[in-house]
Amino acid sequence: MEQEFDERPWGSYTVLDEGPDFKVKRLEVLPQKRLSYQRHGKRSEHWFIVRGTAKVTLNGVEMLVNSGESVDIPVGTAHRVENPEQGQTLVFIETQTGTYFGEDDIERIEDDFGRIEGS
Repeated sequence: MEQEFDERPWGSYTVLDEGPDFKVKRLEVLPQKRLSYQRHGKRSEHWFIVRGTAKVTLNGVEMLVNSGESVDIPVGTAHRVENPEQGQTLVFIETQTGTYFGEDDIERIEDDFGRIEGS
């Protein structure tokens, strides 16, 4: 399988593996950047932090998740990951499970890069 790589305003991701009911990504979040605050209707996610400390928001509650720790995001949960560090890229592995993994299953609630429909 050829790995899919995509650069985003916050960093990048690489798809490591995928099948009909799962997808595994390696995400790199640049210092002081964050992904959109979002939810999914057809998939849950499990994040395992490999390098750095992630500032994770789940349904409005913020927590710090350190290297070697993980967090689960059930279907429909509003979530965001942020790299609060100054000089180190945050790296984590995201395992998605569910019935659909397309980018159009992202409902953005807030976004630093103007990617909310209708805004």
